[in-house]
Amino acid sequence: MLDLVQHGYRSIDAVDLSRAALDQLAERLGHAVGVVRFVCGDVLDLVFDGQVDVWHDRATFHFLTDPHDQAEYANRAAAAVRPGGYLIIATFSDNGPEHCSGLPVARHSAAALSVVFAAGFDQIEAFDHDHVTPWGDVQPFTYAIFRRRQLPAEDLR
Repeated sequence: MLDLVQHGYRSIDAVDLSRAALDQLAERLGHAVGVVRFVCGDVLDLVFDGQVDVWHDRATFHFLTDPHDQAEYANRAAAAVRPGGYLIIATFSDNGPEHCSGLPVARHSAAALSVVFAAGFDQIEAFDHDHVTPWGDVQPFTYAIFRRRQLPAEDLR
């Protein structure tokens, strides 16, 4: 998040279920804390004020194990990201762990993510990455970058 601030971004929302996680982030940001809005809540219940240029999710989507919740997440993202904007998802790959933090997780290939987000986004890039945890374990991730589809001309009036 500090990288975003250092690169000039000034309207950033940090969303997490955990107030403690948001407090830790605020502490790490130090003087840059003022450009971040901290939102404690469930991403499936959030409604954003206006649209965003970029939605970046690192390790939230894989906690949604119910296909209905995954579809709702995709709908929320499509509503929140402006046409031409980007959705970046980092989630456990299809050969990643089956549990994280004691909870079951869903695992996704780039092709599976493309299907979930097909209604509002075009996948423009995807790749696998082995994340090494602070305790040395390797967790296979899939990263996917999507672009929000432009609205048809008749919808722009």
